[in-house]
Amino acid sequence: MATQSLGRELSNREFFIQRWEQEYPAFVRIFKALPANRLDYRPHPRSRSAGELVALLVSAQQSCIELCKSQKSVYSGLRWQEAGTFGTLAEMIAAYEGDHGTLVAQLYTLDDSSWNHQAWLIEGKQEILLKDTVGGLLWIALFDVVHHRGQLSTYIRPMGGRVPSIYGPSADDAG
Repeated sequence: MATQSLGRELSNREFFIQRWEQEYPAFVRIFKALPANRLDYRPHPRSRSAGELVALLVSAQQSCIELCKSQKSVYSGLRWQEAGTFGTLAEMIAAYEGDHGTLVAQLYTLDDSSWNHQAWLIEGKQEILLKDTVGGLLWIALFDVVHHRGQLSTYIRPMGGRVPSIYGPSADDAG
């Protein structure tokens, strides 16, 4: 089991929900720290732009919502797709904030059986990239979005912004 809460051990599912909720504010702080007029910034031609990374993070959260919804059927899949156009930074932040509540509500609808239901990561036209459980794919998604949040945080200062606190103080924010 993951950790204790009020004297009892949390299930893997409960621990995941706790972690997702605890990571959420840092995502919003990073998004809001980005200079909105510099979303085209990329540190290297092969790197995603800041705007593409924000769109990717919005899209990943939406894919997690769909995974939670689809687990009730025989087929469960997390569709990996390049992030589409989500509009301005303010619109992407609003979508992320709204989708966060939707995802948390979906997570609370899962029971342990649903959490452990077989699922897979799909790209394009049903090309299976990875098989796991719903919970396993959600953990992978969390690790991936935290990784990309870290990547995005390294863009902020070169873009002319101030890096916010994530897990503790930054050189620009005492936390």
